[in-house]
Amino acid sequence: MKKLLFLLIIIPLNVLGLTYPELNSKIVLIYDNTDNKILYEKDADKETYFASITKIATVMTAIENIKDLNEEITITSKMMNTVDPEASVAGLKVGDKVTYLDLLYASLVPSGADATNSLAIKIAGSLDNYVNMMNDFAKKINLTETHFTTVSGLDAENHYSTANDILKLLKYALSNETFKTIFTTKKYTLSNNLKIESTLYLYNRYINKDITPIIGSKTGFTKKAGYCITSTSNTKDHEIIIILLGAPNNRSKAYHIQDDLKLISFLNDNYDYQVLIKKDEVLKNIPVSLSTTDNYEIKEEEDIKKFLPDDYDKEKIKYVYEGKEELNFLNKENEEIGKISYYYDNELITTKPVYLKTNLKLDFFKLLKRYFYIPLIIIILLFFHKHKIKIKKRKVK
Repeated sequence: MKKLLFLLIIIPLNVLGLTYPELNSKIVLIYDNTDNKILYEKDADKETYFASITKIATVMTAIENIKDLNEEITITSKMMNTVDPEASVAGLKVGDKVTYLDLLYASLVPSGADATNSLAIKIAGSLDNYVNMMNDFAKKINLTETHFTTVSGLDAENHYSTANDILKLLKYALSNETFKTIFTTKKYTLSNNLKIESTLYLYNRYINKDITPIIGSKTGFTKKAGYCITSTSNTKDHEIIIILLGAPNNRSKAYHIQDDLKLISFLNDNYDYQVLIKKDEVLKNIPVSLSTTDNYEIKEEEDIKKFLPDDYDKEKIKYVYEGKEELNFLNKENEEIGKISYYYDNELITTKPVYLKTNLKLDFFKLLKRYFYIPLIIIILLFFHKHKIKIKKRKVK
C-alpha cells in the first residue's frame, strides 16, 4: 500500500504573522486547553514570585486531603493569629462555624488568607506542616520549577514558580470538579451567612470594565510579584487559559485585569474555525481499469476545519492518502479503499476512511481489447485438441 503526500501550496495572506497587543504584564502565557496547545508565551520559564496564585495549590492540597467537605469547623484564635496584617482576608472571625467547603470558597473567591491559614492549621496542625504537604503535592504533579514557603503567597524567600508550572497546576486543578466550580464562582454565601465576592469586583471598581468574558479567575498581588491573574475564558467554544504575572504596582489601573480582557477580546477577533479543506474538493484521482469509468475522484465529504488565527499559513496544510492506487470493476460500491489523514503544521487534525461512492461497471470492449489473445489461445487449443482426437481415432482403426 503506497503513501502519497499532498502539499497545498498557496501564498499566505499575511507573511508577517499575527501581532499580539502590547501588554503591561511582564510574563504572559496563553494556552488553548481544548486543543492542548500554547498560543503565545513571553518569559514563561522565568522564576518569579506569584502572590496569591499560590492559593490554587493551597486549595488543591486541601481538596485531596479532606474526606468530608461538609464537615463543620470552628474558627479559632490560633488560626486567626497566623494571618499577616498585609494579607487579604475573607472576613472570618474567631468562633465562626463554617465547613471545609466554605473555606475553599473563601480561599479562592476573595483570596482570603484567613481561610487558607484555617485550612492549613485544621488539616496539618501548623502552617509549616501544610507547606510541606504543598511541596509534596507539587512534586506529585511534576511542578519542577516551583517551591512553596507560604500557604497564602506572601513574598518570602524560596517561594517561587513559573508561568509554565502555574499552567500545569491550573490544568490539574481544573480537572477537579469541586475546584472548577469554585474557580468559576464570582459570588458566594458561606454557611455562617458571610457573603463573599471575587477580587475581580474589587479591581473593577477602578477601571469599570465588562468582566463577564472572564469565566474563572484567581488574582494575586504582592510588592515583589506585582499584579497577577490566572483566568479561563471561551473563544469559539475553546477553553482558553491566560496567565499574567508582574503587572505594574498600580491598583487603580488594575493592569492585570485590563491585559486579560484585552487578550480575550483579541482572541475572539482573530481566531476562528478555519476551513482548510473544502467540501467536494478533489483530493486524488485513482485510475480505474476495465470499467466505463476511467478515473475515480476522491472528494472530501465535509469541510475540514481547525481552530487557528485568521492569518494561518496555508502552506502548512497537507494531507496524506494511504490506500489502493488502482481500481477496477471488481471493486464494489461502499467498499473501503483507503484512508486520508489531514495535518496542519505537521499536527494531525483527523484521519478518515475513504469509501468507494459509485458502482464501477465492466466495459466489455476494454476487457476484450486487453485480453484479446485469450479467446485466440482458447480457439487454438480447442483446434489442436480436436485434431489430436481425430489422429487417435485413425490410429485405433
